Amino acid sequence: MDAKNTPVRGTGGAADPLVVIDHVDKHFGDLHVLKDIDTTVARGEVVVVIGPSGSGKSTLCRAINRLETIDSGTISIDGKVLPSEGRELATLRADVGMVFQSFNLFAHKTVLENVTLAPMKVRKLSKKAAETRGMALLERVGVADQAKKLPAQLSGGQQQRVAIARSLAMEPKLILLDEPTSALDPEMINEVLDVMVGLAKDGMTMIVVTHEMGFARKAADRVIFMADGRIEEEAAPEQFFGAPRSPRAKDFLSKILAH
Repeated sequence: MDAKNTPVRGTGGAADPLVVIDHVDKHFGDLHVLKDIDTTVARGEVVVVIGPSGSGKSTLCRAINRLETIDSGTISIDGKVLPSEGRELATLRADVGMVFQSFNLFAHKTVLENVTLAPMKVRKLSKKAAETRGMALLERVGVADQAKKLPAQLSGGQQQRVAIARSLAMEPKLILLDEPTSALDPEMINEVLDVMVGLAKDGMTMIVVTHEMGFARKAADRVIFMADGRIEEEAAPEQFFGAPRSPRAKDFLSKILAH
């Protein structure tokens, strides 16, 4: 690989590593979607993953809690390598919250039931304790007054905030957010981003795949830029947006920041 196309590495070596992604590769058939991904996320760090469509961002996010298998390399969370299946995987996965672009709420359960189900089943909380925590979290994300409604009675922005509360209810070590605002109408995006900024300020470890550059500038400790299945560059937001070093990142930013 010539110097011009060599990925630019940032400060991926974390002082207190929570997530360690070590030379991970992934194929879908003949398509090589993750190519030697190698980075570390520190406890309390907010990492925003950006890049063009098809660059491997969502696949990486899903691989971190084994919703996608990997072909080679390892992913460790809090010092434990993710197993491919079984009870150990379920235990580790319980420590990783996941927020999808399509909300994935249980349609036949109320908002509060959506938030309390996993803590009762997995963490063995009593119904009373789960509901107390659930209401506090719904208050935190601004939808406590919707607790008795079904998801279909809520706006998209409200549903996504419920999904965030549901992931927080498990008291995860890490939250993965895979394009959490891309299915929302423009006026609902900020209400979800505001909740995410609040989580970042509270010290939650987050890996966020997003097209929202304003969020990346405001809340990220580090930006990872992916293209063609590789990490092309990783840097602090002011460095990345102010003076990107890789040609691919410069080209990407010139296209999206021109509008």
